Amino acid sequence: MITNEVQYRATKGHLERFEQAAANLEAQLADKGAPKLLRVELDAVRSQADDLRAEIADYEQLRSGAVTSLEAHSLADLATLLIRARIARGWTQRELADALGIAEQQVQRYEATDYRSASLARICDVAAVLDLAVTERAVLGDPDAA
Repeated sequence: MITNEVQYRATKGHLERFEQAAANLEAQLADKGAPKLLRVELDAVRSQADDLRAEIADYEQLRSGAVTSLEAHSLADLATLLIRARIARGWTQRELADALGIAEQQVQRYEATDYRSASLARICDVAAVLDLAVTERAVLGDPDAA
């Protein structure tokens, strides 16, 4: 997941390199005597490029401001939801840090570790400054189903 402009630019650069690699492999495949392993390599390069395109598109969509609703399917997804909400708000990590009254590096650490070191109170603070309403439905699993 792309979380900031630096990663966005780096990902776009990586995509360009994968696209160039794919073009080079396609040129080699044009030779009738090309080994079948080149086809496998090309498929892998295309797959990675597709993943990068999806990440870029997701970040651009969030950054555009068009996203107003985010979903988390578990508490473990809450960190991703907070990061996506920050991006959807158009905030940088620095702007979130300023709103929280903490150092930008702390926000970077929180996001890099999926908020594992953040207290529940801090997570609530992040949601509050982002004006993010979080609703959760708790469902008890069947203890005998395992």
